[in-house]
Amino acid sequence: MFASTGLALAVLSLAACAPLQNRGNRSQLLLVSFDGFRWNYDQDVDTPNLDALAREGVKARYMTPAFVTITSPCHFTLVTGKYIENHGVVHNMWYNTSTGQKLPYYNTQGVSKWWDNGSLPIWITAQRQGLKTGSLFFPGGNATYQGEQVNVKKVESLFHKYNNETEWMQNIDTVMKWFVQDNLDLVTLYFGEPDSTGHKYGPESQERKDMVSQVDRAVGYLRKRIKENGLNSTLNLIITSDHGMGTVIKENEIFLKQVQNFSFQDIQFELLDYGPNGLLVPKEGKLEQVYQALKNAHPKLHVYKKEEFPRKFHYANNTRITPLLMYSDEGYVIHGRFKVQFNKGEHGFDNENMNMKTIFRAVGPAFKKGLEVEPFESVNIYALLCDLLGITPEPHDGSLKVMQPMLSGYPDPVAGSGALSPHSKKLQLVTGLTLVLGLWLGIY
Repeated sequence: MFASTGLALAVLSLAACAPLQNRGNRSQLLLVSFDGFRWNYDQDVDTPNLDALAREGVKARYMTPAFVTITSPCHFTLVTGKYIENHGVVHNMWYNTSTGQKLPYYNTQGVSKWWDNGSLPIWITAQRQGLKTGSLFFPGGNATYQGEQVNVKKVESLFHKYNNETEWMQNIDTVMKWFVQDNLDLVTLYFGEPDSTGHKYGPESQERKDMVSQVDRAVGYLRKRIKENGLNSTLNLIITSDHGMGTVIKENEIFLKQVQNFSFQDIQFELLDYGPNGLLVPKEGKLEQVYQALKNAHPKLHVYKKEEFPRKFHYANNTRITPLLMYSDEGYVIHGRFKVQFNKGEHGFDNENMNMKTIFRAVGPAFKKGLEVEPFESVNIYALLCDLLGITPEPHDGSLKVMQPMLSGYPDPVAGSGALSPHSKKLQLVTGLTLVLGLWLGIY
């Protein structure tokens, strides 16, 4: 009997380690990000396609992004499941505090050492577990991680025009080809709007509203192409964003050059003039002097020593963060030596501000229909992505439990049934094998 039990356990162990999905009948996953899509942008614009997606799938009331609420750090949280201080992509720009060198957003996309900082994004994790992945313009998708790149990728050109609707449709067609012809399992697709329009014209402008209509048309075209390619029953689609957008207040601006008792001659390195955030390295022996000069310089400015930065932000505990860091209240930007910021809209503010909240929509065979869920943090999306792909995640800061109520394999508060998620299918398989083997071996 003990030998029979051992055999049963051995067989079950092999079953438990088997791939969660049959490669011939697996589900595929498309993660789409519309940069800077504030949580309520669909409330003052007619968005029939986003509305249909919510009716036929899952909608979150809103999603809370990671702090600092800027593009590259927040996108890397989506694909690693880590707070920014834990994945280390702390800014849109690569910088070197010793030499003073800085690289803009576009160039930083190609600096692998900035991204490859000990955290593996989901593309590489999935590939190491036998899946094929692709990235189209997605932040971080152009880097090399521990010697490995995304299987298939498309990178935007320098001075890329993000609002070209014709190109949007072409990119959607490219992604469909990747799924149907190239047999990819996971694709991440990035659009640089409505962020660019929100920056230039402001989040309350007619131009932003028009851009949201363009986004909605793109969602409609995407879903149309999914159906035409016969992917409705196999493709799970998630549409989200990195952060929201707030209106810039021009009055009573924060201008560090005008602060009494503060001098840039006391600063070794600065990263300023990129919205409401700032990083400073004072010269040796000058930290306390600079801190005292700045901490009460403006009622809308918050200045901290690195070790005193609020823990709730999960941002400062990283070697890349400078000894002094600051952020401003919503609506205010930080000017350094000269006033070079002229945007009417900005992000980077406290992630608890409602204007920094963003969207989450999901539809596909794994998701319930017509469900609105309570708000959650973006750090939880990674665990959901791994579950949908049936892969084992890397260590992360999120929780699959937070996301499970939206999956069709989990009952809602009243009642629920339907298709099982990959992990539920695996559990069902192992349970069935246990019963069959037990009966065969006389254990039960």
